[in-house]
Amino acid sequence: MSNPLSAFLRDYLTVGIFGSLGFVLVGLLLFIAWLIRPDRRQAQKYIAYESGVDPIGDMWSQTQVRYYIFALLFVMFDVEAVFIFPWATQLEVFGWFGLIEMTLFIFILLLGLVYAWRKGVLKWA
Repeated sequence: MSNPLSAFLRDYLTVGIFGSLGFVLVGLLLFIAWLIRPDRRQAQKYIAYESGVDPIGDMWSQTQVRYYIFALLFVMFDVEAVFIFPWATQLEVFGWFGLIEMTLFIFILLLGLVYAWRKGVLKWA
């Protein structure tokens, strides 16, 4: 008679063996790539490069903080869409309580949008 615990551990052993083989294979391929790659040092490799345009001036430049805030607002409203989609698919299950909660959620986000708008965060340039 087979012990159920040994079958359970045998499944984990299979996962461990395949995981180890995966790590060994990735390491082996990275090592082979390191061995056969060309190694030619050129000064042009180390300059800043973006979108096919050669750099002009100093390669360190500051970005205005409003671009980061604009991106955070985008992420915030993107997350709002992530929360609204499952709610919309299960609208009948949640009923009036779900409708009131989602209305409150959207209202709080709209308050944040109005606040950002009045502070001038949404001005791009």
